[in-house]
Amino acid sequence: MADKKKNPTIRRDEQTLVKERLKRPRKHQVILHNDDFTPMEFVVDILTAIFQRSDAEATRIMIAVHQKGIGVAGIYSSEVAEAKAVKAIRYARKSGYPLLCTTEPE
Repeated sequence: MADKKKNPTIRRDEQTLVKERLKRPRKHQVILHNDDFTPMEFVVDILTAIFQRSDAEATRIMIAVHQKGIGVAGIYSSEVAEAKAVKAIRYARKSGYPLLCTTEPE
């Protein structure tokens, strides 16, 4: 059964042999954007609570966001990335901060 997943599917299409290959879905990055209002400690809190980053890793990402303007919070499947971005934005808005979090293909 495992061999079928590795080998392309072969079918005949109007006298032509066609090989179909399945592609893995693209991963998406969740990107945090810098702003002048969201405290650095709050960004670290989001990274640890929503993106399950360690304190040290969250601090490193937060510094990258502060210095470069953006930072990658994590890389996930499209659906998971979008869900985490929405969760981070909702949490920020509920706390009164304008944190921007977007997703884009890797």
